[in-house]
Amino acid sequence: MAYKSLLTVLTDIKIADAPLSQMVALARSWDAHAEALCLGVDRTQTGYYYAGANAMILQETLARATSEAAEVLEYARGALGKADIRWSAEDGVAQIADLGRHVAHRARFSDLVVLPRPYGPNRGAEVEPIVEAALFEGRAPVLVVPDEHEAKSQPRTIIVGWNESVEALTAIRQALPFLMAADAVRIVVIDPPQHGPDRSDPGGLLSQMLARHGVRCEIDVLGKTMTRVSDILNRHVTDTAADMIVMGAYGHSRFREAILGGATRNMLERAEVPVFMAH
Repeated sequence: MAYKSLLTVLTDIKIADAPLSQMVALARSWDAHAEALCLGVDRTQTGYYYAGANAMILQETLARATSEAAEVLEYARGALGKADIRWSAEDGVAQIADLGRHVAHRARFSDLVVLPRPYGPNRGAEVEPIVEAALFEGRAPVLVVPDEHEAKSQPRTIIVGWNESVEALTAIRQALPFLMAADAVRIVVIDPPQHGPDRSDPGGLLSQMLARHGVRCEIDVLGKTMTRVSDILNRHVTDTAADMIVMGAYGHSRFREAILGGATRNMLERAEVPVFMAH
């Protein structure tokens, strides 16, 4: 079992290095094909302008987006061309309101989508919807890579966030190639319910399932000593020197997470190691 089709979607060369480097490392390790979709994004809302200005604004923004796409494409070709892997890259232009369609079309036919962190400095408004489009419309697993992360072909220690949700189980199944090759997988259960079918052995059935795939796993039951689950997971990553986090994405609605916060958004804002997500 391996990932054979890898995809990254790039819109800005300032945040392109981490996903490109990680995708190259994975492609080399899995003997996979790496693809870069380089998009210039038209971020205007032409309906806000008076009728006479619409054509001029549209022409100018289209030219700018085309120029940005060409710049990102040249950068991606330079990075991928140095690597001894199979790769392809192409550019395109999309309006920000229609961005999800372009991303989802490619993500559907990819085994794994490698993307930059959607939150932080130097991010355009399009980076977050690219992650969401790959997850929700593309139904693909996504590996979100922090900017300063050193690319690794295979994480040795992986933290799995387990809360018995469908999203978490989907992410774990999608991450099996990583989990099977890791030296250690730590299933983290935070504040398990006291009255549930697995109360006497939290994470036991999951551990059994993974062990049958040859995964070397342990169960860490942690108390909710901090308000945010993401903070507990990140602290455990530091304590165990883990290289990756696997978790389900958006257990609550995206709108609620955007307004009130949630484990997915907080993790993507703060994690210092790659986060593997699926929904």
